[in-house]
Amino acid sequence: MVIMGDGMHNFSDGLAIGAAFSANITGGISTSVAVFCHELPHELGDFAVLLKAGMSVKQAIVYNVLSALMAYAGMVIGTAVGQYTHNVTSWIFAVTAGMFLYVALVDMLPEMLHGDSEEHKRCEMGHFVLQNLGMLTGFGLMLLIAIFEDHIVIDFGF
Repeated sequence: MVIMGDGMHNFSDGLAIGAAFSANITGGISTSVAVFCHELPHELGDFAVLLKAGMSVKQAIVYNVLSALMAYAGMVIGTAVGQYTHNVTSWIFAVTAGMFLYVALVDMLPEMLHGDSEEHKRCEMGHFVLQNLGMLTGFGLMLLIAIFEDHIVIDFGF
């Protein structure tokens, strides 16, 4: 179930990245950064779940890579759809934004509120500071990209 759900989730992330790059390069970069920041802890968590379920490290890596390949399929479809039908791109962004919010509010927020700091006798204040530092870093990156997106120029030299 974890791998199947992760594959579908990665497919939708790929759709968003493809649609964003078909709209413009700066939107594609900002979407890619957002997906990366969102996916890094998600994939690490999935890897830990697969290990806890009894898979070897090699099996967990292979299954994680296979589910990650769905993002490429989604990216190809998102790029094709974004190139030919611009009105569908808004719907792709809406669905993906909803999935980001769902994962943040249903998966991550309860873990942040009821984490394992009590079990491991960690400093609760340090845990709080690290969580907020991570969130503020993400907000800051997205804010900087949004502010300076008109000034980002990527010259591939073609």
